[in-house]
Amino acid sequence: MNNQNCIFCKIIKGEIPSYKVYEDDIVFAFLDINPINPGHTLVIPKEHFENTLDTPDEILKHITVVIKKITPAIIKAVGSDACNININNGKVAGQVVFHAHWHIKPRFENDGYKLWSGKEYQKGKAEEIIKKIKI
Repeated sequence: MNNQNCIFCKIIKGEIPSYKVYEDDIVFAFLDINPINPGHTLVIPKEHFENTLDTPDEILKHITVVIKKITPAIIKAVGSDACNININNGKVAGQVVFHAHWHIKPRFENDGYKLWSGKEYQKGKAEEIIKKIKI
C-alpha cells in the first residue's frame, strides 16, 4: 500500500520525475537528486514501509539481490573505485524520507568523504549490553 504524501510513493507512481536505474514488480531504483557522488542511487520497495525493520523479510531478500545486481553496473558507469551501501533507520540515524530505502554511493579515491571513527567500550559495557540483547 502506498502513502499518498510520500515523495517516494509519488516517484513510483510517476507523479514526480526520476532517473530510473532499475525496476521490477517489487523494487524501484533511481538516482538520488542530491548525490554525494555521481551515480548515487536509491533502492526502494514499491510498497510503502517506513524503514528496514518494517519491511517484510521476502522483500528485504529481493532488495538485497537487486542491490547486488545493479551495484557493479553503477560502479562501472561512473568509474568509481568502490561504494558504500547503507540504510538510515529513523530520524536520529539520518532518515529524511520515511519510506524504506537503501543508498548505493559510489566512492572515489580522495572524494573527501570519511568513514566514522569508532569508540572503545568502557570496561564492562560490552558485557552489560550483551546481557540486555535478547533475541
